Amino acid sequence: MKFMELWVSAMDQKKAIIIENLTKLYGKHVGVKNLNLSVDKGEVMGFLGPNGAGKTTTIRSSLALIAKTAGKITIFGLDSHRDSVEIREKTGYLPGDFGLIPSVKVSSYLKYLLSLNRCPSTKKMTELAERLELDLNRKTNELSKGNKQKVGIIQALMADQELIIMDEPTSGLDPLMQQEFYRILRGEQKQGKTIFMASHNLAEVEKVCDRVAIIRKGQLEVVEEIQTLQEKTGKVLEVEFSDPVSVDEFKIEGVSEVQEDDGRLILTIHENLDSVIEAVSNHRILNMNLTTYSLEQLFLKYYTQENRKRGDA
Repeated sequence: MKFMELWVSAMDQKKAIIIENLTKLYGKHVGVKNLNLSVDKGEVMGFLGPNGAGKTTTIRSSLALIAKTAGKITIFGLDSHRDSVEIREKTGYLPGDFGLIPSVKVSSYLKYLLSLNRCPSTKKMTELAERLELDLNRKTNELSKGNKQKVGIIQALMADQELIIMDEPTSGLDPLMQQEFYRILRGEQKQGKTIFMASHNLAEVEKVCDRVAIIRKGQLEVVEEIQTLQEKTGKVLEVEFSDPVSVDEFKIEGVSEVQEDDGRLILTIHENLDSVIEAVSNHRILNMNLTTYSLEQLFLKYYTQENRKRGDA
């Protein structure tokens, strides 16, 4: 018994976040129900689900911004509610509804937040602003939605805290800034930071996360390594050719499904993408589009597979 207790304690020390049986009720409405999830130190965990699924409720409960109905949450071994002040000292947080004090210079606003974190250096703040192309001399009320989001990202990262929690962090960013943000996150992970990122975008989560937890209607449905999730779902390649092609030509290892639709081929690809592209390049291409499964397609695909397994069992 003592050995088991020591083993569990050692495993817990590797966790940044442990959520046990979290339930949050808003009257008769269920925010989240019996949610169990852990985030390892040093990993980037994606928290995926449609709007209203319970992502923000889980995050706010973890940071004691709202009171939980039941359950236990520990962050770096500290109780989320009893030790909330100490936890926030270790945590950079970007809420989904990030707001700004109006009519103040961005640099003044960020320096004020740094002072609250007892962080005297503005070096990282300046570096992040340069990378995200944010003018620190602008006033907060002059900023576009995308630039306001950049301020939110900077304030979550600039104090070099151990844990970074972000709720829909790329909202309002253009594609080039999204790519830079992903590079920034990967750099943070290399420095040993733990990142917990809520999103409704599967393609975004695929780019930066090690694992993904999927929540639906307040309940945790799936926790998977990104690679495992990709193997279960795959990518969709739509190709329109200028010459007739045979469907059989694209029945390649790693392609689970080939459909023909009004002169287009639609391929579901799990692996060997390079072999598929090579086969495609043997023909004249009019149009080609490679996409990641949408969240809705992911749920449909995943649950169809799971139901088949249960039926076979």
